Amino acid sequence: MPYFPGMHRNHTDAPYVLHGFEVSYFTAKVRPALRYKGVWLDERRADMPEIMRRTGLGFIPMVVTPEDETWQDSTEIYRRLEERHPEPPLFPTTPLQRVAAHLVEVYSDEFALIPAMHYRWGSELGEASARARFSAMTGSEAIGNMAADRMTKARFAVGASVEAGEAIEAHTHDLLAALSAHFAEHPYLLGARESFADCALMGPLDGHFFCDLVSRRLLLETAFQVVGWIERCKFPNAEDQGEWLDDDALAPSFIEVLGCMGRDAVPLLLEVLRELESWADSRPADLAELPRAVGLCKSSLRGTPIERAVMPYTLYSVQGLLDAFRSFDAANRDRIQGSLAGTGWPELLAYTPRHRLGKDGFRLVFESS
Repeated sequence: MPYFPGMHRNHTDAPYVLHGFEVSYFTAKVRPALRYKGVWLDERRADMPEIMRRTGLGFIPMVVTPEDETWQDSTEIYRRLEERHPEPPLFPTTPLQRVAAHLVEVYSDEFALIPAMHYRWGSELGEASARARFSAMTGSEAIGNMAADRMTKARFAVGASVEAGEAIEAHTHDLLAALSAHFAEHPYLLGARESFADCALMGPLDGHFFCDLVSRRLLLETAFQVVGWIERCKFPNAEDQGEWLDDDALAPSFIEVLGCMGRDAVPLLLEVLRELESWADSRPADLAELPRAVGLCKSSLRGTPIERAVMPYTLYSVQGLLDAFRSFDAANRDRIQGSLAGTGWPELLAYTPRHRLGKDGFRLVFESS
């Protein structure tokens, strides 16, 4: 593990063990949070039998704490890490900044998978280089290609179809331009200090874009300010960082970033939520475990039709955002909605789910009424 300034500022008697991969989307989301906190970190290539033994699910990343607790699910890892090591803080406490950070996480978890999968698997060069990386990572060409085969199918499940390629790339170019303009003025999304919003966005931008041949070139040629931000998040020195913007403010350039995200993401997210809740209305009464997906829904991206698998986790992800938003009083909610006018996000913040999800151990379940 590389040394970086400030590491081990949060002392423990044993390390946190992070199981993941360099090219893993959600490992890249968790890694910067652990480094920012300055915990003793032992990062390992994912031991899948050990992950299955501990969780029953073949998902990465997994964190094993110094007390031998098992954490899985990047959002849950953030929450538990903040509870255990509140300094330096990842979570803003002021209303607008807190909700804005959740918006970035929802975008990163639920929509940015589309451009990430498109650039990794959507061209001959991208797929060939990713297959080579998977084979090198696993130490086996057969296993690497087997994993790659699964991912090429998953690409279509998230909506990264061939037909949508032009619209996906237009979204990506607009987002990178907005991020570049913002990072030219501010080191992080909320100002001069990293937050969980930055860590969440590292999932697609570091775990895929900066790791992959085609998209890495795109970043280096068109968005070097974004590359600089990636480097700051990968190797943070929290003691040298400043603060989030005063008075619960968002930079105008960050509002532009949120608009690029929300105007394209929210229509799709709402379609997924509606389809999921319609399915949940008539689900079997004895349903013990939620499936990964419950069919497909149709939406569009910049006028191009797309299909997306309806995944229950989308409701769980949006539920966290709505819980944060509704924890504030009416005056603050109105202020948040007004500040986000024109970004597309107010429509999602106004959504009221009919169903609620929770966790039974590591598995997603419907909460009792």
